[in-house]
Order: sequence, then structure tokens, then C-alpha cells
Amino acid sequence: MKSFNDWWKTVPEDLRSKSYNGDEANKPMLNQVNDVLLNLHLAGRDDAKPTHEEIRDWLHSGQVGVLRVSAK
Repeated sequence: MKSFNDWWKTVPEDLRSKSYNGDEANKPMLNQVNDVLLNLHLAGRDDAKPTHEEIRDWLHSGQVGVLRVSAK
């Protein structure tokens, strides 16, 4: 099973930049991952998408966040 970072390195640079540009200091968010998955699907690159188990692992292990809580 791939980690998020291992998978992220395989994502084309233009998609990484588009979905995560300016937010690199924060943990990747599920909506950013979903944006990349949609673009990979539309490009016919289903081979580049992670498995359901990998995404679930990323969420449960904290590699990818669901909500961003701002510090006050």
C-alpha cells in the first residue's frame, strides 16, 4: 500500500500545482485529493489513481485531513 507522499510524487506536476498551490505548508485535504482524482479520471488516467484502501488509510492515519481547524 502506498503512502500519500509516495502517490503524490506520481501525480503530474500540473495537477499538483493546481490543487495544492499556495497551501503546501498545510496537511493535504481530502477536497484537494478529490480534485486530483477527478482530473485524473477525466484524463483517462485511472491507472494513476490510488485504491480505496489507500485513501481510507490516508484518512485514518492522518496523512490527509478532512477538516482544517484554524487556530484562534
